[in-house]
Amino acid sequence: MFYQFIHTFVFMSNTFGELFRLSIFGDSHGPSMGGIIDGCPSGLVIDENKILADLQRRQSGTTSFASARKEPDKFTLLSGISQGKTTGGPIGFLIPNKDSKRADYQHLDDIFRPSHADFTYYAKYGTMESAGKLHASGRIFVPVVLAGSIAKQILALHGIRVFAYVRQIGTISTPFSYEEIDPETIENSPVRCPDKKATKEMLHLLDKLKKLGDSTGGIISGVVEGCPPGLGDPVFGKLQAKLAQAMFSINAVKGFEYGSGFAAAGMKGSEHNDLFVVKQNRLRTATNNSGGIQGGISNGEDIYFSVAFKPVPGIKIKQKTVNRQAQTVEFSTGGRHDVCFVPRAIPVVEAMTALVVTDSLFKQQVYAEKQ
Repeated sequence: MFYQFIHTFVFMSNTFGELFRLSIFGDSHGPSMGGIIDGCPSGLVIDENKILADLQRRQSGTTSFASARKEPDKFTLLSGISQGKTTGGPIGFLIPNKDSKRADYQHLDDIFRPSHADFTYYAKYGTMESAGKLHASGRIFVPVVLAGSIAKQILALHGIRVFAYVRQIGTISTPFSYEEIDPETIENSPVRCPDKKATKEMLHLLDKLKKLGDSTGGIISGVVEGCPPGLGDPVFGKLQAKLAQAMFSINAVKGFEYGSGFAAAGMKGSEHNDLFVVKQNRLRTATNNSGGIQGGISNGEDIYFSVAFKPVPGIKIKQKTVNRQAQTVEFSTGGRHDVCFVPRAIPVVEAMTALVVTDSLFKQQVYAEKQ
C-alpha cells in the first residue's frame, strides 16, 4: 500500500494545476508527446489556428542562433473539443516528433555533462541515457504551450491578457518597462525584444557567441493584464507562489521576481507603499510596486514579473568532465543546440502563466458560488 502511494506521488510531477489541470507525457526523442487537460468547461470556442501559432512561436530552426531541429508540431486533438467548442470532457492531444535524432546524442550517454541533468537523472532513476533525450529537454514543454494556448483563449473570454517579452540577453537589456512598450511589436523582433536598439545589439552578441561556440542566458518579463481582484489564496496558496512554482518548472530558470522584486529590499516603506485611490469608479493603487498581488491575492492591477534563465549548458567549446566510470574525459557538445533559448521560451512563460491564472480563476469562481 505504501509503495503504491509513493509510486503515484512520484509521477504526479508530470501534472500541473488543481481545477484546471494538465498532465503531459513523452520524451524529447521519443515517437511523440502529448497531454490531457482536465477541468475545462463545455461550450467554450477554441481556435486551433491560435494553438498552432503559439506552437510555431516556440519552434527551433527559425533563426540562426536557435537549434537546427525542425518540428512541424502539427497536433491532433483526440477528445474534449468538437466542432471548435469544448465538450466538457478531458481534452486529449498528441504531437508527433518528426525530427528526433536519438543517435546524435548516443556519444553523450557515457558522460555527465556540466550543468546538465545527466548525473541527477542517473542518481534518481539509474538511466544510462543522457537526460536530454528524456524529460530534461526543453521540448518537453511543447504540450505545455498547447495547453497554455487554450488557457489564454479561456482567459481572453474574461478580459484577461497574458504576454511576455525578452528584457535582457547576456548583458544587453532594454531600459523600457512593460508599460512603455507596445506588445504588438514583440513578434517583430527576431529576439522578441520590443526595443529596436537593444534587438540589434542582442543579435550582434548572439552572432559573436555562435562563432565562438559559446552561449548566454537572459531575462524574460511577463505581464497579466485585466486580472480581477481576488485570485489566489492566503499562506501556502499565494498567487505569486503559484507563479514562482510555474516559472521554476521551466528548464534553465534560475530566478523569479514580481513587482518591485529585489529592488524592494533597498527602498523605504514610504517609497514602496502602493497608496489606494479611486480611479474610474473603482479602487486602484497609485503605484504598483506590489506587482498586482497583495497578501498572495490579486488586487486588480497589472501583474508583472521577471524570470532569469541561465546560459545554454550545451556549448561547442571543449570541456572536461567525468564519465560513468569516474574517469576524466574531454568533450564538446555536438547535436543541435541554441546559442540562447530565451527568445523561444517566451511562449512557454506565457503558457505556464496562463495555466496558473486560469486555475486560480476557476477556483475563485467556485468560491464565489458558495458565498
